[in-house]
Amino acid sequence: MMAQDNPIVFFNDRFVPLSEAKISILTHALHYGTGVFEGIRGYWSEKRKQMLLFRAADHFRRWKLNCGLLHMDLAHTESELCDITEELVRRNDFCTDIYIRPIAYRSSPRVGVRPDDQYAIAIIGIPFGPYLSSASGIHACVSTWRRVEDNAIPARGKICGAYVNSALATDEAHRNGFDEAIFLNEAGHVVEGATCNLFLVKQGKLITPPASDNILEGITRDTVMQLAARELRMETIERSIDRSELYQCEEAFFTGTAVEIAPITRIDHHPVGLGVVGPISSQLRSVYDSVVRGWREQYDHWLEPVLTPALDRS
Repeated sequence: MMAQDNPIVFFNDRFVPLSEAKISILTHALHYGTGVFEGIRGYWSEKRKQMLLFRAADHFRRWKLNCGLLHMDLAHTESELCDITEELVRRNDFCTDIYIRPIAYRSSPRVGVRPDDQYAIAIIGIPFGPYLSSASGIHACVSTWRRVEDNAIPARGKICGAYVNSALATDEAHRNGFDEAIFLNEAGHVVEGATCNLFLVKQGKLITPPASDNILEGITRDTVMQLAARELRMETIERSIDRSELYQCEEAFFTGTAVEIAPITRIDHHPVGLGVVGPISSQLRSVYDSVVRGWREQYDHWLEPVLTPALDRS
């Protein structure tokens, strides 16, 4: 098995130990935030004895589009990026849940904000459990920091520099005793969490902010809307949400690659519904978990199975 503190990563078009993946402290992206990242979950399936990468091709498709915002035209195709990621999983002999972090960044080692044409990519995989401890629900707050606007730094772009916005909101939430922050945009509408999308349950329907309110168009968000329609026969309404609706909804939950589906039981010290994990949130968590772990074969088109070397030695 690999050394957990020195995994194999994909860096400068080669597979190398993490300890050898070095960049200059003058790297443009370090100083000016000129990078674009993605996040992909891999789930170890005991049933199938395989690693299951969830919607990897969709993540890489979004990554390539987002890189275009910074004029980085990635040479690798989505299929090639999936192949690289599968090989990364095999080389690390992963047999546990993992998180994959692809990143593209302006790589020139120089001072000066004007970008040039030099960029590099890296893909890193690490063992990864729950991002938020949300089994019994989490306590969220509305942040005093507003969501950065699309005409300033596009939230949909997963641009590295934009995540200072999320870091400020998350730090504020944690310092005040909350688990996660909720952003408002400059119009005062509820948009999303610091690192995740947001859903409310009202009168038997899901409600989530629209893309036009400056949210990340989340892949888990899209997954939840499809699962809600197919498995729970629930409609999702995409519309602007006022802050007061957070305190009057029946249920609320976050979604995201890292957070998965995280029920919210309190917002700004107001109970959400009865103040416990609600039935819709609970059902969606259960369905989602069964899908990503390969228990529902009708959703296998979302899964990229990888056989790891450890099984060849068993």
